Amino acid sequence: MSEPRGRLARTAAALAETWRRLHFEQRVAAVAATLVIVSTLGPFSFVEAAEILAAGAVLVLLQMRAERREFHLPLGDGTAIAGAGIWCAVLIATRMFDRPPGQTALALVCALLLAAAGVRERAKREPDDLPDPAVEPTVVLPADAPPRSDG
Repeated sequence: MSEPRGRLARTAAALAETWRRLHFEQRVAAVAATLVIVSTLGPFSFVEAAEILAAGAVLVLLQMRAERREFHLPLGDGTAIAGAGIWCAVLIATRMFDRPPGQTALALVCALLLAAAGVRERAKREPDDLPDPAVEPTVVLPADAPPRSDG
């Protein structure tokens, strides 16, 4: 009985650590992506599956960046997040008449919030995918190491 509680506690701690490592724009993108996924409740089709895929990809991207994994996106994280938000907005607009108006409006606002968070992320951080200089690891040489000559 204690194993599921321990696993739940570890998952909650990992989620809190991931949240702590994200910048403000990344947090907004994470909340917006989660809300886009939640907004797919109701009549389900391939359109909603594509929305979940796009928003889920944003969440995976943010988690990998929080874990400081290095990989390259051609135009940077902000462009990818903004593109996912715009794509979700287009998909939501295609299903506009199949959903209740309130659910459509909420989903559209969440998708546009995701796109706006991506634009802000792009404006604040260059698309070079390099970690912030403040968190880069430093190399400490042992005290008995000979001095380097730049020769």
